[in-house]
Amino acid sequence: MITPTSDDPSALRRAFSGFPCGVAALSAVIDQEPHILVASSFTVGVSQVPPLVMFAVQRSSTTWPALSAAPTLGVSVLGTSHVDVTRQLAAKDKAARLAGVASTTVDSGALFLEGAPIWLECSIWATHPAGDHDIVVMRVLGLRADFDHHPLVWHRSQFATLAS
Repeated sequence: MITPTSDDPSALRRAFSGFPCGVAALSAVIDQEPHILVASSFTVGVSQVPPLVMFAVQRSSTTWPALSAAPTLGVSVLGTSHVDVTRQLAAKDKAARLAGVASTTVDSGALFLEGAPIWLECSIWATHPAGDHDIVVMRVLGLRADFDHHPLVWHRSQFATLAS
């Protein structure tokens, strides 16, 4: 039996949680202040030519307006070493988000988290409205992959790791 989403919106959220997703942090230093947003809707491989990735951001986000104005964003695909700080990175208290978290900022202002298996330096390519979110397509300008670190996965409303 298929349940109409209008009858039980929580059923939609529960169903979506059954699809494992990678977790990424999008961040930049703007006017000497770090800004970071955590997204479980991040998708790689949108296009190889040009190299594009995407994610969805809630329109109610108070962090995205600042990040969207940055010339480049650092995308850190979160790794298993971030499991204990991921909720901190997404906390309401913006000033405490990066406290004690090792990071690197490049000349463009893109900020990357140490211990991430993938770093992507990106610029915004396009933004598309999608319900209560915006879909943001970004062009990959540079990358680093370090497969000694393993990705963190969001599944059934909790963090999980992949078995090797």
